[in-house]
Amino acid sequence: MSAPITTYIHGADPISQAGVVSQLRGRPEVRIVEEARLDQATVAIVVTETIDESATRILHGLRRGDLPHLIVVATAIDDAGLVTAAESGVAGLIRRLDATPENLVRVITRVNSGEGEVPGDMLGRLMTQLGRLQRQVLTPRGLTFTGLTPREVQVLRLVADGHDTSEIAQELCYSERTVKNVLHDLTTRLQLRNRSHAVAYALREGLI
Repeated sequence: MSAPITTYIHGADPISQAGVVSQLRGRPEVRIVEEARLDQATVAIVVTETIDESATRILHGLRRGDLPHLIVVATAIDDAGLVTAAESGVAGLIRRLDATPENLVRVITRVNSGEGEVPGDMLGRLMTQLGRLQRQVLTPRGLTFTGLTPREVQVLRLVADGHDTSEIAQELCYSERTVKNVLHDLTTRLQLRNRSHAVAYALREGLI
C-alpha cells in the first residue's frame, strides 16, 4: 500500500471540522495533520457552508503557503462560488451531503495525484459561467483565460515552431518591431528571461 496522504482539515466552525475529521479517522489512505504541521500536508480540505469571502481568504492563505492541492466541502455552492473556487486553485469540490468517507478518500486521492474532481452538474454550471466571463469580460479586452492575448499566443506558437522574428512578421503580416514588442511585453509581464524561456513556460502551462 502507498504511503498515507497527509491531509489538513480546516473547518468554518469546530463542528464542521470535527465532522470531516471523524469521517477520515482510521482510514489508512489518509493521515490527518494539525495546523501546527500544515507544512507537511499535501492536501488541504476547507469545510464551509458556502464559498464566501471568509472561505476565499482561507483558500488564498493556504495557497500562499504553497499547499499544492485544495479541496472544498460545502453545504451550498452557487455559480459565483464555483468561479471563486476555480480562481482560488481548488481542485476538488464536494457537497457536504455527499461527503461520505469513501467519497472523501476518493477525491483526496484523485486531487493528490494531480487530477480534478467536480460533480457533473457543477462542472456544467462552471463551464457556462466561464464562457459568459470570456464573452462579456475578457474578449472585449482582447484577453483569454490563459492570460495571453490571441496575438501573443500566435507569436509564441510560431516561435515554438522555430521561426525567427522576420518570418513571424511575414506570417502574421506584422512589422518586425511589433513582433519584438509582443515578445518583450510578454516576457516582462510574466518575468521570463527570453523567448526560449517564454516558449518553455507556455508549453509547460498548456498555454500553447
